Amino acid sequence: MTQVSDRSFLHEDNAALIFSPLKFRRLEVKNRLFRSNLSGMFDEYNGYGGHTRINWEEKFAKGGVGCIISSYTPVSVRGRILIRYAMIDHDDKIPFWRAVGKRVHEHDCKFIMQLSHSGRQQDMGGVENLFKKALSSTSQKDFFHGILAQAMTVAEIRETVELFAQGARRAREAGLDGVELHGANGYLITQFLSSGINDRTDDYGGPVENRARFVLEIVRAIRREVGPDFHLQMKINGVDHNDWLYPWKKKGNTLEDTLTICKMLLDDGKGVDAFHISSGSTFPHPRNPPGDISVQDLVRWYCGMLPSGVRTRFNYAIFNSPVGGPLFRWLWRLRRGKVIEGINAGYSRYLRDEITKIDPGIKFICTGGFQHAANIAGVIRDGLCDGVSIGRPLIANENLPQILRTANGPVKQKECTYCNKCLLNDLANPLGCYEVSRYDGDTFDEKRDNMIESVMSVFQPPLF
Repeated sequence: MTQVSDRSFLHEDNAALIFSPLKFRRLEVKNRLFRSNLSGMFDEYNGYGGHTRINWEEKFAKGGVGCIISSYTPVSVRGRILIRYAMIDHDDKIPFWRAVGKRVHEHDCKFIMQLSHSGRQQDMGGVENLFKKALSSTSQKDFFHGILAQAMTVAEIRETVELFAQGARRAREAGLDGVELHGANGYLITQFLSSGINDRTDDYGGPVENRARFVLEIVRAIRREVGPDFHLQMKINGVDHNDWLYPWKKKGNTLEDTLTICKMLLDDGKGVDAFHISSGSTFPHPRNPPGDISVQDLVRWYCGMLPSGVRTRFNYAIFNSPVGGPLFRWLWRLRRGKVIEGINAGYSRYLRDEITKIDPGIKFICTGGFQHAANIAGVIRDGLCDGVSIGRPLIANENLPQILRTANGPVKQKECTYCNKCLLNDLANPLGCYEVSRYDGDTFDEKRDNMIESVMSVFQPPLF
């Protein structure tokens, strides 16, 4: 795959394309910029929303994105990845999400809730999940952290399908603009979809059509609850790359497998309205989010994971080793490759070309480190996708859309460096940009003070 770049057009041409409306079948967004799902432990321990979450979401709406995809939103407490994430597991959560949507809508920004379930990829499940194995497609433990899992029974599968359906109903009742199923990056839906993870021998395992049965049932149950006119999209891996950190593991789904799944989820025009293309069957993964891995930050914050899985102490020893740590970083960067901005665009092009032959109304969003107008306009103009989702570059510059109106991107010193320190800090600290070099100041202390002020700004205004 080559770096996506188109510099043969004037910036005015690129900006005009980026800031043109994107029309889905049942939703219109004012521009082609989506904020990716960014979580952060901003809510109450028991899954009720907090005012900091509202502040967090509003800052991106003010910054000018056309649509925000919510934080990872668990449909049940068994499905959360970390504590202090707002959930959508009960009707009494609806008022909070209505408040989030209202605040975001005040800035002419749409809001899509990402319905999620961790399965066995449960980093810190909290006290409610202590002594319980994570529900999954398989009884094989998570191979990154070694989190223990148990294969779901058919009754548990049906119950979980209903949890997603009721989550979508609540999102609609909260006045939100649509829902996204998180079917990428190793979470529960991926655990069913992936040939590298799903080892079932019943109707939910084996060929790709069986592996996709679980998510197809979710799509149909959601349509039963919300009807045909509520926006529904699916985040999915173009390719799993299940073996990239552990070469002895099965590779997982190919692009052809993903195409088969996407065709099934169209469900003869009654299924999804859009696909959101990512890659990598774990989180984090060298392709998601692409960039560097700070071993220093990994050692500093991974200790919070130690009680979670049976491999975590081994991992910590590797990361903390003067040999193992640099080797892990070397493998990470090798597997990532040279391309960062637009890393999934090639997958999106292939799937979009094939799916729009069947249904031209289906739209594609692509994630992958976008922060320059020429690259964003290039992938849209060339038909690789219809819009892009952005995460870390918006953490670095929440006003990135305003920058892209007049310039190709942030000035060099203010660009997102793809260091992934935001991701690693999130295990213990507020989500924000932790790359000191990006901040103003003549000394390290001055830069760091400005960094901390920026990170803590999400708590303003306080509730009391």
